[in-house]
Amino acid sequence: MFSGAIYAFLAAFTFGASTPFAKILVGQVAPVTLAGLLYLGSGLGLLIWFAFRAFTAPSLTDKSSHLTKKDAPWLASAILFGGIAGPVLLMLGLTLTPGSSASLLLNMEGVLTSLLAWFVFKENFDRRIFIGMVLIVIGGGVLSWEQRPEFGVPWGAIAIVGACLCWAIDNNLTRKISASDAVQIAGVKGLVAGAVNLSIGLALGMALPAVGSALLAGVVGFCGYGLSLVFFVLALRNLGTARTGAYFSIAPFVGAAISLVLLREEPGAGFWVAGALMGAGIWLHLTEKHEHVHTHEPMSHAHPHTHDEHHQHQHDFPWDGQEPHVHLHQHEPLTHSHVHVPDIHHRHKH
Repeated sequence: MFSGAIYAFLAAFTFGASTPFAKILVGQVAPVTLAGLLYLGSGLGLLIWFAFRAFTAPSLTDKSSHLTKKDAPWLASAILFGGIAGPVLLMLGLTLTPGSSASLLLNMEGVLTSLLAWFVFKENFDRRIFIGMVLIVIGGGVLSWEQRPEFGVPWGAIAIVGACLCWAIDNNLTRKISASDAVQIAGVKGLVAGAVNLSIGLALGMALPAVGSALLAGVVGFCGYGLSLVFFVLALRNLGTARTGAYFSIAPFVGAAISLVLLREEPGAGFWVAGALMGAGIWLHLTEKHEHVHTHEPMSHAHPHTHDEHHQHQHDFPWDGQEPHVHLHQHEPLTHSHVHVPDIHHRHKH
């Protein structure tokens, strides 16, 4: 569980830090084109990482953990929502919303991710988790109300919340394949989403930016989308969808803090009220514990692991004792009680 929280925090930090830089770029590059460059940068960077890791860490690159044909529908749907629709909506929203407020509005991704996980994908939750999410929702509402235009509809805030919904769907779909290679998952999503968004931009007659802006977008995309997604998939594997979304909710605070310094924006009172409400909600999630007697059903899968209490198995191949390592392994039935979260080994009914 602790490692899952670390991965979620890393995902939040890298993504949150990318929002202010995307805000700077959105004035120089058309939104659809920028979304394409961000994801293309993440995909190309992760492709290089994937190839490099195959030579330097063979114990973590077993083919049994690679994506399969059964994963294709989940991955394709995740790319459609999270890699194409979500980034375009975010870029559009950033053109109409201050960077600090946009960063806090992105907290809605965690809320929507959890709601879908609970009520559509049936992940367990308790009263403490629910109250925390209510506080985050209220905080997002306060922020959206403060940013409404004097007349008309707050299209910027609506576009950003729409992006959050797309990513929430993406997160829940990605959970279905989170046991597979995280770098491969994120790399494929980046390459496909980047190519599609860039093609849409070119088809609409949008010009490519200067080389310097394109390279900056690629770097921001690799850090804020590529690395962040790798960490997020690892967190999904270790925490489940709703808890990962809750930990990931610190991303807007990272982005907001950087925006206030980098873009020299002046936040209103609603910014601080929303921040306090969201902070309280996140604290409730961070201090939640869940323990009961549960039974593990027989299961066979492949992912990086150590020989902990859930991985007491033999090897049918020569093993050099290195951990963590990846290989196809079988879980036998087991009934016990300990503090746990809905990770890939604890997706049982309650």
